[in-house]
Amino acid sequence: MSNFVIFDTSIVVDQIRTNCHLNRFVQVDGLIRNSSVVLAELWRGVSSSIDRKIVEVMERNHPILTVTANNWLESGQILAKMRADKGFEPHKLRDLHFDVLIALTARSSGARLITSNRADFELIRTYRDFKLEIW
Repeated sequence: MSNFVIFDTSIVVDQIRTNCHLNRFVQVDGLIRNSSVVLAELWRGVSSSIDRKIVEVMERNHPILTVTANNWLESGQILAKMRADKGFEPHKLRDLHFDVLIALTARSSGARLITSNRADFELIRTYRDFKLEIW
């Protein structure tokens, strides 16, 4: 079993904005891996040269785990089940899609996903179990 850790976008953004997770980052137990989805979300939000440098350093310093074809297919199935179970509108399903992909990538690699987005990831975990840590 791997001892990989993936940080969700919410954790990275919180850290960049407020430095609130520094002590936890230093003490994290496990090998840090990037999710390609998280990096894409971070690139989408880059608004300064400092932001750009942070994302570049993340890419250089930690291997990137990429979404598989099976992850994509499974994400659609999970979202369809959520729609049927919860009656979610298309905009809510779009909002959840990347989070589902991040969770499935973590699950596929045996990684622990660390997030501050409790509600969405606990919901996703009711459909597919994965290692989750909330900060």
